[in-house]
Amino acid sequence: MASDNCSDGGLDPNPCYLQKFRLYETRSHFYMIGRDKNGTVWRVLKIDRLEPSELNILEDSATFSEIECSDLLRRIHDGNRATGGLKFITACYGIIGFVKFLGPYYMLLITKRRKIGAICGHTIYAVTKSEMITIPNSSVQSNMAYSKNEKRYKKLLSTVDLTKDFFFSYSYNVMHSLQRNLCRKETGLVHYETMFVWNEFLTRGIRNNLKNTLWTVALVYGFFKQVKLTVSGRDIKLTLIARRSQHYAGTRYLKRGVNEKGRVANDVETEQIVFEDVPEGCPTQISSVVQNRGSIPLFWSQETSRLNLKPDIILSKKDPNYEATKLHFENLARRYGNPIIILNLIKRCEKKPRETILRTEFAKAIRFINKSLSKENRLRFLHWDLNRHSRKATNVLELLGRVSDYALNLTGIFYCQVTPNRIPDGLLNLSCLVQNDEHFVQIHSDKSDDSEKLEMNVGSDKQNSVENVKPPMFQNGVLRTNCIDCLDRTNVAQYSYGLMALGRQLHAMGFTESQTIDQNSPLAEDLLVVYEKMGDTLALQYGGSAAHNKIFCQRRGQWQAATQSQELFRTLQRYYSNAYMDAEKQSAINLFLGHFQPQQDKPALWELDSDQHYSVGRHGSNLLNEDARTPFKRSLSDGNILCPMGASDVRHHQPLSENRDVAIHDLPESTPEMPTGDISYSRFTPRLSCRQLFGDMQDQFPESNHICYENADECNCTNFDMDWLSSSGNSCDGDVYDRSTTGLSAEIIGAELRIDTATSPSESGSSIKGMDRTASEVTRDGITNEYSEKFADWVTNGVWFFR
Repeated sequence: MASDNCSDGGLDPNPCYLQKFRLYETRSHFYMIGRDKNGTVWRVLKIDRLEPSELNILEDSATFSEIECSDLLRRIHDGNRATGGLKFITACYGIIGFVKFLGPYYMLLITKRRKIGAICGHTIYAVTKSEMITIPNSSVQSNMAYSKNEKRYKKLLSTVDLTKDFFFSYSYNVMHSLQRNLCRKETGLVHYETMFVWNEFLTRGIRNNLKNTLWTVALVYGFFKQVKLTVSGRDIKLTLIARRSQHYAGTRYLKRGVNEKGRVANDVETEQIVFEDVPEGCPTQISSVVQNRGSIPLFWSQETSRLNLKPDIILSKKDPNYEATKLHFENLARRYGNPIIILNLIKRCEKKPRETILRTEFAKAIRFINKSLSKENRLRFLHWDLNRHSRKATNVLELLGRVSDYALNLTGIFYCQVTPNRIPDGLLNLSCLVQNDEHFVQIHSDKSDDSEKLEMNVGSDKQNSVENVKPPMFQNGVLRTNCIDCLDRTNVAQYSYGLMALGRQLHAMGFTESQTIDQNSPLAEDLLVVYEKMGDTLALQYGGSAAHNKIFCQRRGQWQAATQSQELFRTLQRYYSNAYMDAEKQSAINLFLGHFQPQQDKPALWELDSDQHYSVGRHGSNLLNEDARTPFKRSLSDGNILCPMGASDVRHHQPLSENRDVAIHDLPESTPEMPTGDISYSRFTPRLSCRQLFGDMQDQFPESNHICYENADECNCTNFDMDWLSSSGNSCDGDVYDRSTTGLSAEIIGAELRIDTATSPSESGSSIKGMDRTASEVTRDGITNEYSEKFADWVTNGVWFFR
């Protein structure tokens, strides 16, 4: 992200962004010429080609015009006539990074791109073609450059297909949420130090050398889709972004659970952005909602098997105090604020214990952590066995919608109005917000409790006066959803959350009177198509096949036989990919992300065992420990920590650990370790049975208030369970063969929802049409009509309930 000043890498109110480049070569150097979008600023980069194994890069500090740049190239050509002169190599659109295996350095370039969307006037691109260019001249390359292992590493890296699901922007920080982009002022160097930039390692050398990011692009991996919709006769743009974490990244059976630094497998941030499609230069309304998915944060794994479609789940007991689990939730709180709401969709009963093993242990972990947390920081843990509910898609989506409504009441959404003419050519911040004579946003720090607050204050800005300006709203906290693979069932739940959030977004923008969208409306179908596409994309990346979409197929009324055939095919496709292709795919990811760095006289990457089971004594330290579970030496990222969604000078939450010697916000985001401290004890949260939560639905599902555990005493934690009889077509991520409803335990206890007093939208920074409302008013308005009076009382006052 080239968000630096053209000369010194610092913030500039009118920064330049180099977007088009031309690469030339002489025998001794590469010359890269970069220019901005308008062709008014030209820069020159020189790369040494006479050093066989080192990378020497020099940036000319001068800014050229087009004529001056042409004259410079002519003089370079004349000065090198004796050795062949200056030759044009390729046009390109940015440097992906530099990589070295056992021989020379290579430069990775984007040679073709395509526009896939725009946010606030900032274009988002996908990579459509890339190229790897050897840096040293062939005459100075060592024999190692032509070795068998060197060629194999090059081929392995090339299997990372940069033309699939990688995207970037020159002027918009697409690795961050919209709320964070508006509320933070950060340099381009810092943006690369986030968990969602996949070429952070590849660009580290040039960024540290030049102290800017003019020449590189920050690649985000995941999913990006922007569609145009019509609501109440007005056009809107809906953008769905999924950002996959580079930490502990990999494939389905080779990356499971959590590592010792609190990073989880398949960690994906999903953001849903909605804004008016208005003529250029007009004020516009924009809203976003963020949710998260990630593997169950415990030490667990599954051995890849060519003989077993469903390998056994292996649960490690080496973390009795759940330190890694606690680190993971501290990371979430730092990124998103509180509350953290956990929706766990795995099975409650199995003939052979698999998912239920994790369910029991996850419940114990949440209970253990919550015992030591203050009420406001307590984790909200909701357990619902979606696998047993998938017979009727309408019922599943309706009940998930209630969970989504509950979560949105706690976290709120982000909404604001922006003035395009106040948006610099690449930096979004709160100065872009539309202001009037009555309201403006003021961010301040309340030093008395060392917490951050966003408040609305009275002010004036007559130059940008706009009538009927709505105050902004902010999201605080996040919904974290998981099943076993965090693919199929999780995507259904994320769609339900997205649909409920879209209703609130459109209501905040004044497009609809109601905050909810009918599941049978064309708008709901349009949104389902986008989420289904995202689910397929993420499933292919992690699991090797498109997602199991039985519930979505049921929702459309598709022919059952065709759906079953499709599900079986995807199960077999996923099995083949996991058993035969994932090992090489995992090695390529480790190489690309720098988790493994080849060294001479050390074992090659393909000679190592599964990277989940390395030990220091076996292979040395060439595998880095951000990606592994053993204490290998890790080359940490440079830069400072990025604050959670919200303003830069304030905190939106208290960390999970109350007493700490080091502030979390002072740590680099890419740093794998997070501080821990003593945690004060606090009481358990109130209980509420699912019969009270879902009242009128219970008669349809007579067994829905039962839950099975291996040891009921170990599962006394905040949870709820709606357990229906079901056959599992959407079973979980490939688990289409388990139809058992037999429980593990002789003891069956009632399902409970035990969460502490709910936070109202006003407490989380959210408001409806700018009205100031108390927690009681907001909670009752949003819940009483759909839930029982007792539930509203409990949400407002924290009353204890027993059946």
